[in-house]
Order: sequence, then C-alpha cells, then structure tokens
Amino acid sequence: MNDGDHHRTLDLVKELVHRLTTPSPTPIIPTHPTPTPHYPQSLHYAIRILSSRMTPSISPNEAAMVESIKRNLATQGKSSDALTFADLYTKFSSKIGPGSVKNKWAVLYLLKTVSEDRINQKNMPSNAPANAFLSSLSRGGLPELGLRNDSNLEGYKDNCKDLRGSVGNLGKMEKGYSDNSKDFRGLVGTLGKMEKGYTDNSKDLRGFMGKLGKMEKGCSDGNVSDDFRSSSNLKDYREKGYSDGNVSDDLRNLSCGGDVSRVLKGKGEVGKGWSGGVLMVSKDSENLRYMAYKEFVDLWKEENEVSEDVLVRDVLYSCQGIDGKYVKYDKNEDGYVLPDWMKVPRATRNVVRKLCELGWLFRKVKGYISESMNQFPAQDVGTVGQAFCAALQDELSEYYKLLAVLEGQAMNPIPLGSEGECSGNYMSFRRLSVWFAEPIVKMRLMAVLVDNCKSLKGGAMAGAIHMHAQHGDPLVNDFMKRLLRRVCSPLFEMVRRWVLEGELEDIFSEFFIVSQPVKDESLWREGYRLHAAMLPAFISQSLAKQILRTGKSINFLRVCCDDRGWADAATEAAAAVGTTTTRGSLGYGETDALESLVTEAAKRIDKHLLELMHKRYKFKEHCLAIKRYLLLGQGDFVQYLMDIVGPELSEPANTISSFKLATLLESAITSSNAQYDGCDIRARLRVKMMPHKTGDRGWDVFSLEYDAGVPLNTVFTESVMTRYIRVFNFLWKLRRVEHALTGTWKTMKPNCITSHFFSKLPQAVKLQLILTSRKCQVLWDEMNHFVSNLQYYIMFEVLEVSWSNLVKEMELSKDLDDLLAAHEKYLSSILEKSLLGERSQELNKTLFVLFDLILRFRSLADRLYEGINELQSRTAEVKSRGKSNDKSSEPGSWLGEGRKALTQRAGEFFKNMGNDIDVIGKDYTTIFEGFISNLPVQQHIDLKFLMFRLNFTEFYSQLQPITRGKLF
Repeated sequence: MNDGDHHRTLDLVKELVHRLTTPSPTPIIPTHPTPTPHYPQSLHYAIRILSSRMTPSISPNEAAMVESIKRNLATQGKSSDALTFADLYTKFSSKIGPGSVKNKWAVLYLLKTVSEDRINQKNMPSNAPANAFLSSLSRGGLPELGLRNDSNLEGYKDNCKDLRGSVGNLGKMEKGYSDNSKDFRGLVGTLGKMEKGYTDNSKDLRGFMGKLGKMEKGCSDGNVSDDFRSSSNLKDYREKGYSDGNVSDDLRNLSCGGDVSRVLKGKGEVGKGWSGGVLMVSKDSENLRYMAYKEFVDLWKEENEVSEDVLVRDVLYSCQGIDGKYVKYDKNEDGYVLPDWMKVPRATRNVVRKLCELGWLFRKVKGYISESMNQFPAQDVGTVGQAFCAALQDELSEYYKLLAVLEGQAMNPIPLGSEGECSGNYMSFRRLSVWFAEPIVKMRLMAVLVDNCKSLKGGAMAGAIHMHAQHGDPLVNDFMKRLLRRVCSPLFEMVRRWVLEGELEDIFSEFFIVSQPVKDESLWREGYRLHAAMLPAFISQSLAKQILRTGKSINFLRVCCDDRGWADAATEAAAAVGTTTTRGSLGYGETDALESLVTEAAKRIDKHLLELMHKRYKFKEHCLAIKRYLLLGQGDFVQYLMDIVGPELSEPANTISSFKLATLLESAITSSNAQYDGCDIRARLRVKMMPHKTGDRGWDVFSLEYDAGVPLNTVFTESVMTRYIRVFNFLWKLRRVEHALTGTWKTMKPNCITSHFFSKLPQAVKLQLILTSRKCQVLWDEMNHFVSNLQYYIMFEVLEVSWSNLVKEMELSKDLDDLLAAHEKYLSSILEKSLLGERSQELNKTLFVLFDLILRFRSLADRLYEGINELQSRTAEVKSRGKSNDKSSEPGSWLGEGRKALTQRAGEFFKNMGNDIDVIGKDYTTIFEGFISNLPVQQHIDLKFLMFRLNFTEFYSQLQPITRGKLF
C-alpha cells in the first residue's frame, strides 16, 4: 500500500467517524473536518475496530440479531428505545436496490458488539487490573485501547493488508450512505443510548489494551516487530487531536510484515503491568505459546463465568453418579443441584435439575444393584433377584455406551465447514434433552421397578414386574419384555425341571410350589402345595395346579411306586409339543408353549400313574375288599364271625385276648367264601381292639382293620381308615342288633312242648303267660320291622348305590386327584347317608339309644323264656315229687312250697315281666317317634327313602294323628 492509499483510507475513516459523531447530517469537506470533543477517541476506536481480526462466533441470522438487541433494551428497562429501534430497523431493512447496505446483519452485529464493548468498559473500575487485556479477550469483545494524558503513546500500526481489507469492507457498508444516513445514524444513536455517558468516561481508561486477532493465511513475508518505532509520532498525534484532519503522517511507518505474529511494544518491563508497559506475544514454529495462551484464557473464563460447556460436562458426570465441578449431589434436596452462590439464570438451574434427574434415577438403580449383590448369597436376593440385577446391569451397560458417545460429542466443536473456523462444543442443553428423552424413560421404569421389588423375591418379583409390562407404549412394552425374559429365566427353568423331571431346586424359596418333609403315605396330600404369594400373574391358577400335580405325580411314582416309566412319558410330552428337555427351552412370553408342555406331560404321566395303580397295585380290588369286610358286604363271613365271636365278646373288654380273636377271624375266613379271595387281600385283614373303659364289653371294643400299604395308603390314609372303622362299628352294632332279634325269635318260636305246657297250667297263670308273650311278640315285631328296614336301607340304598357311583367315577378319572376325589365322595356319601355325618349327630345318638333298647329287650326276652322253661321244669318235678310224697324239699323253693305256691310265684313273675316289657316298649315308642320325626328335616335326600320304608303302611301316621303335621 502506497502513501496515496493510506491517505484515501484514512480520509474515508475520518469522514465516516465524523458523520457518526456529528449531530447534524451537514456534509463536511473530508480534508477539513470540524472535530467534536470526542472525535479523537472515536477515531482511535474506529481504527482499533478496523485493525482487529474479529470473527463472528454465531451464524448470520439477521432476525435473531434484531430480537437479541430488542431483548437487551427491554431487559435494561428501555422499552421506548426498543420500540424506536424496531421502527428504525424497519426503515433500514426496507432500503433495497442501489445505494442500500447489502450485508445488514454485519452492520447490526458490529453495532451490537460496539455496544457490549462499551458496557464492559463502563463497568470496569478506574483502577482496572493489569489483566484487563485478557478480560477483554475472554469476553470475546473488541480490542481495548485506553488513552492516558500523562503518558506517551508510542503509536501503532497494523498489517496493511488486514487494514486495507477491513476498510474495504467498511467501505462496502458505507456505500450509498448518503441515501439512508439519517436512518443509519438514528439506529446507531439508539444503540449509543445503551452507553449513556460513555464519552464522559474517556479519562478513566487506563493502559494500553489490545487483542490478538487471527492472522490471515498467506500473509506476505516480513516482520512488524519494528512497528511503532517512534513514540513521538503518537504523542504529536494525540496533541494535535486530529484537528488538522490529517493523520497520514502519523501512520507513515505503517507497513506490511511477513511474520504472522504481532508485536506490541511500549515502555516499561514485561510482567510489571499493562499500563505503559510492553507486551510481546508471538507464535513460535510449534504454536506452543498460542496454545498456552488459549488454555489460560479458557481457565480464566471457567473461574469467572460458568459456560454451558462446563455445565454440560457436569451434567454428564452426574448422569454417571459422579459429582461434577459445580453440579453436586445434595442429600437434603435428594438430587443434583447447582450451588446457591453461582450466578446463573433460573432457567439454567431448572434445565440442569431436569437433566440431572437421569443421574438421580441412575443412582437409585445402581444403589439397588450394589446392595443386592453385596447381600448375595443371602436368601433375601435369590436367583430371580440376581437375574433382575443382571438385566438391570445390561441396561446400564447400554446406558454407559450412550454416555460415552455424548462425552465424545461434548468435547468436539461444531464444524462450520470452512477451514480455520471453529465454534462452541457440539453438545448443548437442548441437544442433551433430546438425547436423554429415551434413556430417561427406561431409567424411570427401572427406578419404579427397583422401588416395587425391594421387598419381593422369586415369583412375586416376576409378577410385580409383569404388571408394569401391560403398557400401550411400544418402547415401554419392548423394554419390559426384554427385561422379563432375563428375570423370568430362573422361574421358567424351575417349572421345566419340575414338570419334566420332578426336581424342585428352590434354595431361596422363590418358586410357587413348596415342599415339606412328610411320610410316604402323606407325600401326595401334604408333601407339596401351592404358595399363592409366589405365583406370578402370567401363570393362571388352573395352570399352576396342573404344574403342581404333574410334578407330584413324578415324585409319587419315583418315591412311593419305585417306578421310572415317567421319564419316557416326559420325553414324549416334550417331543409332542416341539420343545426340548434341556435348559432354556422355555421363557417369558411363551405361556402358550408352557401350557401345552404342561398339558401333554400331565396327560401322559397321569395316565401312566393310573395304569400302575389299577394293574400293579389293584386299587379297585382293594376297595372291593374293604367294602366286603369292613362294610360287612360279605354276608356269610359276617354271620359266621358273629356266631363264633359272640360268646367271647360278651365278656368284659379287659379279659378278651386279641390273639384268640385273630384265630377266630382266620377261622371265619376259611369257613366262608372269603377263602377264595387272594392271599394278599386276606393278609391285610386284621382284628383291632379299640380303647376301652371300665365296664365295656367285647362288643364295644371289637373292630376290623384293613392294612392297604404303600402306595395304596395314599388313598386309604389313617384318617380315611378311621372313618371306615366308624362305619364298621355302626354296621357291626346294627348286625348285632339284628342277630339279637333273630336269636330272640328263635327263643320265642312256639313248639309242641310249650303248647302242651300251656294246656296244663292253671287258667290264671296261663292268661298272664299269654298276655306277657303277646306283649313281647308285638314289641319284637316293631323292633324287627325297624331294624330290617334300616339294614336294607344301609346295604342297598347306601352301600350298593355308593359303590356303583365309585366304579363309574374310577373309570372316568384322569389323574390321581380325580381318583382320590371319587373315593372321598364315596366315603362321605356312606357317612352322610348312614346318619354318621356332622349334620346327623343328634339323629345318630337317637339311633344308638334305640339299639341299646333292643339289646335290653333281648335280655328281657331271654329272662322271660328262661323263666317259662324253669317253670315248666319245676312243674314237672312237683308232679313227680307229689307221687312219691317226698317232704324233703328245700325251704323257700318252688318245690317246697307246693303247687299253690308255684302258681302264685309264676303269676308274679309274668306280671313283673309284663311290666318290664311295657316300660321298654314305652321308651322305645317314645324314642322311635322322636327318631322318625327328625328324618324329614335331614338335608340328604336319600334319608327320605328310609322314612318311606319305615312308614310304608302309614302305621305311624295313624298311631299319632295329633302330631301328624309335625312328623309328616
């Protein structure tokens, strides 16, 4: 650049500064400007702007720049200025065509930067620190240049190429200025109001401040280290105050250098402050000083102003559960917050707190995993809990990968396309919010699951997690299904092993099937049960019962039956469904496959079990044997047994030998059709003496028992056999009563001997004998009618009908539970119909009272006919003794008293016997009426058949017409 170019450039700069600082738009002659009081400082400021290498840090956006300026004015309480600026900008932007400013954004950006720079200088104290130069750089503002009246300003010059380019750009901005200078000057004036009083503060500027600008690539070779050689030029320049309007002589030494570094020289020593000193900053070949300077600026900036980049980095730290430099975890707030002493906008605090929610959730999930793993192998965790922690850890691993990507992006600047240009970091709060949208949803779900599953384990934990999977959001649904596949894996493995192998490996009590140590006979009924609290919601109650029964069947076959055929059935079931018997063949979401496998396995294993029970262990034959012997269905055996043990059982219970009774039982078996039963069945039949009390007879304690053995004792348990014995005692007493009445009939049966005896008795005695015998016969008929019909009802309406139903249900049984239910129904039906149920206790007591009356009647009848036989024999002896006239009879005997005394004694005996029969008959009638009056109110319908048989001729209805409505 030659001297002519210098003069033209400076003239343009002076004219522009004069136009901007002159209140009136009167044109001036460029060579003779009329300076204003602040003209020198303004000119210095303009040259400083042109000589700087300012690079915009934002993308060109004219509308955004206008909004930023208006927002700043409104924030400062200058609403009227904001409206004025908006009106001026409207006029300024409407100028198009020749003479208008094309790059309006550049003008707005320049004015905004100038305004912000003036604000910074205005707020700077008079005794500004020596590092104000760096402060200006750190703010990204303009280079500062203070003019002191009491110091020598040595002058300056810059790279002529850069200055020429800057002035040329400014010339483009000034092109056509005459057309809109008024509007432009008003726009500048509005911004100037933001810095009211700026020109009055020129004396407060201290020191020599500058800014290192970026050097243009390809600058011509040379060195400007000798710039500003003479301080007298700058001093003269200051003294002149630019009054002569010519500064070309003062910039006479300005030249282009070849070196890309700038050297600013001043008086004083380096390191003793900026005021009047010399600062030398240069680039070496390895760019070390430049990088060190940049790091120092960044450090200073972090210490004084918290940028968004730093907060983003702290947020990323908090998302990993780590305290950052500023964002730290506060126990009182229970979250990550910024400290109160930090001067950041409230919006920034809210954004940071919202983003740090992810870190709070991460902290909760990570804490649960750590706590659970520290407790292992305690029972509080379990395999399902471990799987849950492993699934959460996998999700956190994916989360760590995301954070690694975000940290990498946070360290990289935004690429702007052109070389040498750079911008801020790529990651911002807004971008972070977008990146966190999906992870925070997953983390919230995991935190909710952690809260809900803290006190749960096993199937209860899987069920609780399953409830959260019922969600309409596909993202949540897929996430929960992926999580549940891992969590339910141990549970489904337990189901598979239980259904196909019968193994229950539940160390931590997590499975919904619980086992307990019991005897073999109680294995099926009490060995295993469902634990409802551990049953997950995705397994139904019916499926759980089927799973329980299938595993029980395998264990029953293995333990009680010593059978291994179930293994083939399980393999066939797995092959039929299409699954394998190996680990991991089932999982969450395959409930249909699980149900099919359980159904097939249960069908085959239960079929094998029933075949084993019927063919190998002959379950039906043993049920029939119990019916024939304990329920007295084998008539000839029962009759013969009662005949031979009757005399023995009439003795006191404490004098009876059980070994003798066992011998009599064996004799009864061999003497009846029972001998044709199998040896296995006959060996199971035994005599059992019930506990007895003082005064009990053998009839009261005698019973039979049937030892079913393993595995039949699963059906015929101890409680079941106790109920069978109860039925046996009832039926045995009924048979005893029937047997007693039969014996009475045999005693009462008329024959020729008694007929001949009756004909020879006196008439009075004969009438008493006939009356007493008639009473006995009538009462016997009533009792026999009742006992016969009751026995018929028990044997046919109860036992045979119940047996028929049992046989049908045994044929329809599909598993052992059905078989047990059928037998239970059979036994309960017998008890209920036989008046032995819980609802027939009163009726049962009445029935046993009637049995006792009948046995008393048997004793009375025996006494009666024993007296008749004795009377007959005594009468014969009296006659024989009368013929021999023997007086040597014992005193007090019938024979000693003679025939008259014998007749008198006989009359008294028959009278007493008649009275006893009347008492028994009256008691029997009273109790029997009470019995039949309670029959209609019984709930079981079959008892109505008993009522119908007992009152078939309506005898009892006619006998008690007054109580007919009550009874019938």
